[in-house]
Formats: sequence, C-alpha cells, structure tokens
Amino acid sequence: MNYKKSEAKAASKAQFRGVWAAITTPFTADGEMDEDGLRFNMRRVTDDLHVEGVFCTGVMGEFWSLTKEERLRAVEIVVQEAKGKCKVIAHTAHHSAKETVELTRHAEEVGADFAILMNPYYPPANEAMVYDWFKYIADRVNIGIWMFDAEFAGYGFSPELTSKIADIENVCGLKVPRSWDHFTKVKQLVGDKIVMSQPSEVNWMTAMREHGQTVHMSSPNPYTFQVPGWLPMNDYTDLALAGKFGEADAIAKTLQPLREAHTRWFVQPWAKHKIIPIAYLKYWTELLGMAAGPVRTPLLQLTEKEKQEMHADLEKTGILARVSKVRAAA
Repeated sequence: MNYKKSEAKAASKAQFRGVWAAITTPFTADGEMDEDGLRFNMRRVTDDLHVEGVFCTGVMGEFWSLTKEERLRAVEIVVQEAKGKCKVIAHTAHHSAKETVELTRHAEEVGADFAILMNPYYPPANEAMVYDWFKYIADRVNIGIWMFDAEFAGYGFSPELTSKIADIENVCGLKVPRSWDHFTKVKQLVGDKIVMSQPSEVNWMTAMREHGQTVHMSSPNPYTFQVPGWLPMNDYTDLALAGKFGEADAIAKTLQPLREAHTRWFVQPWAKHKIIPIAYLKYWTELLGMAAGPVRTPLLQLTEKEKQEMHADLEKTGILARVSKVRAAA
C-alpha cells in the first residue's frame, strides 16, 4: 500500500478505476492448490487482458475451502505477479474476527493494495454486531478496507448500516451486487465518502453513464468475455469513462451472446438452486485456455453433459474460434 491509514479513503478514490477481475483459485487434478496455474492465470489477466486490478481469494476463489496457509500463499503469489502491472485487493474475511485480522495484516505486509471483507456469515448477527465486527478489524490494521455486501452470506447490509461502517477511518469502498434501488438508497446516504461498485457487467454501462461509477470491481467477466487480442470490455470501458457513450454502446452490444451464456451458466444456478457457480466458471475458463481444475467439496463437479452443453453454447458465441486463432498464432 502506498498511503497512510488516514489516507485510505482518498487512495481508494484515486486508485480504483477501470476493469478489475475476480479470479479463481486453480487446483490440480488431485485437489491441491495449483501455484503454477495461479501464476499463469495472473499473467493472462495482467499481460494479455490488461486489467487494472485483481480481487483474489474471494468467493470466486473458493476462500471457504482454502486452508489458512493456502490463503496466505495465494495472496503472496498474486501480489508477486501483479507487481508493476496492476493493483491487488485481497479478500481476507473469516468467521473468526481474530483470524480476519491476521489475514488482513498479512495482505498488508506482503504488498496488497487493499483488503475486502464480505459480510460476516456466522453466527447470525444483528446490525450492531456486524458493525462491531468491522470496527474490530479496521481498528487493528492500516490497509484500506472495502465492504463486500455479498448475497451469498444469506443477508445484506441495510443502507443505514453501510453508511455507518463507511464512517470508519480506513473503510474506503463497497462492492454491492444488489438491486439498483438498493444501490441508489445506499448512495444517497453514503455520498462520496467511499468508492462504490455495482459489479454486474450487464449494468456496467448504466453504472458509468447514470451513476458516475468509475470502477468495475469486480467479476470474472474481464477474463470470461475477453481473450488475448480481443478486449471489448476494456475498450468500451475506456470509451465510456472518456464520455464517448455512443461508441462504447456499440462495442458493449457485441457481447450480448456471451451475456446470454453467462446468464445460463452463472446467474441461473444461483437464482434457481442457490448453487455458487464456481464449477461452471472454472470449466468456462478452461475452454478459454486458463488453469482451472476441479472445485472442492461441497461444490460438485460438472457432468459430461453439462460440459458438452457449455462447450456448444460458447462455440455459438464465437469466442472459442478467437481462442483457436490465439493458439494458432502462438
């Protein structure tokens, strides 16, 4: 981090811009953390896809299945690979506040730029308890902290609670994958105290145009909707942030076939069955040439039928043909 604790809010406003990616944690065939694969994926998103930042060891990274040692090591690798290329925000939340402090201090010590904490998910807590959890951690670290109002926790923050947490000295951002109505209510209370991001690619153009959002922080779409040499999300983001919305819209519309596949494989499993779709995400990225491997229990592996159907869906979008061209040129 390149700022003091008292400067976290200003640093967040200055450093969060453009497209940030939420990465997976690749595993080997026998279920061990794939360090080489993680380094390969980092080089893909930084060197080839030119993201502005990486969110690691979060929900997409299966943080709940990682040992403490694996979480520490994953952050170290991501920071090493990101050096001089992009920013890093490390997810360091744990149901133990004490361990959250340890994980957050480690992220700070090894060079992560910011930390992010999803809703404390156990035990059930009222708003006073949730506030106390954030305050306990923030008081014991110097790094800037983002809130992650994750629906996977089984509840969400009220606008009033969000605003109260945002007053803590080094709380400096909010990732809020909830409705626009909720986003607007939070924005009215929070104002410009912290950076806010509604991380849906479907809503990203609207977020920039109508809400002044300057950062997509973060989702897998920067590497599921883009491949080396074809960066439509980056391109339309740059145009929109420069106020060229007509040109940006024309590029954004070309992603509609991928959005439809995304809805089937990522949105619907959660909406219909409350299944976090990491297995689908990992196979999608494998088809694009990234390291992935299996998911860890209790998540289930894809069936052969699901793999065949996803392959067919992605083939229809044209993105697999782009991957083939990249491989042929290598």
